[in-house]
Amino acid sequence: MSIPEIRPEQSVALLQELHILTRDGKLNQDSRRKLKQVYHLYQFIEPLLAETMAECGDLVLVDHGAGKSYLGFILYDLFLKARDRGHVYGIETRAELVERSRELAQRLGFARMSFLNLSVGESIESPQLPQRVDIVTALHACDTATDDAIRFALHKQARFIVLAPCCQAEVASVLRRHKNESFGKTPLAEIWRHPIHTREFGSQITNVLRCLLLEAHGYQLSVTELVGWEHSMKNELIIARFANAPRGNARERLGQILHELNLDDLKDRFLY
Repeated sequence: MSIPEIRPEQSVALLQELHILTRDGKLNQDSRRKLKQVYHLYQFIEPLLAETMAECGDLVLVDHGAGKSYLGFILYDLFLKARDRGHVYGIETRAELVERSRELAQRLGFARMSFLNLSVGESIESPQLPQRVDIVTALHACDTATDDAIRFALHKQARFIVLAPCCQAEVASVLRRHKNESFGKTPLAEIWRHPIHTREFGSQITNVLRCLLLEAHGYQLSVTELVGWEHSMKNELIIARFANAPRGNARERLGQILHELNLDDLKDRFLY
């Protein structure tokens, strides 16, 4: 029996291997939520894949913090499987997940997928990755892993960067560390006086700083919801397109925000 949520070109075997479908072909509530998230993200990424393929005749996509590689497998299955070009790389630090993904790709005949047991920092210089990378994705890569993925994308001069940030704790910890000093410096410190506000404001300002960094490097941005709040609290989606047109005051604004909010400790992460 067909399941309306599943695209007709989608491999049922893949969905079963990813445990989105049960072995008897059923979809439970949790897996339905996961499938909805991935499909919704695919709607944003598919035009970028098509544009790159049309202009270059090929594409290289690198997925950072790949985990079980839900995203990479779905992109390959829905877009690259029917074509004879294009390669997906999954970067993941947990060796057991890398090995599992390799075995699954081999079992499904997804020959143009590679999985590398590397940190993002290692991947920047790794000879296992091509010099040219067209699209970089990081779906719910926790805390500073998203910033590392941005650094990788800038180093590779990626055409597109797609980020769904998650669990941003670093900025909040710096806000917390300098809270007393900030109260004497600016009334804006009231925004993060309470612990819950520190966490939420820290998460918000992290993404603002990331956007300014990307604009300073010549990217044009679209910032939107990934899916409705009922499906995920980690909901922001940042899509960056390289336009080779740096926003004139982005770097200056970034530095001013870091200084105003007592976040000078983070200059090396956001000002480069």
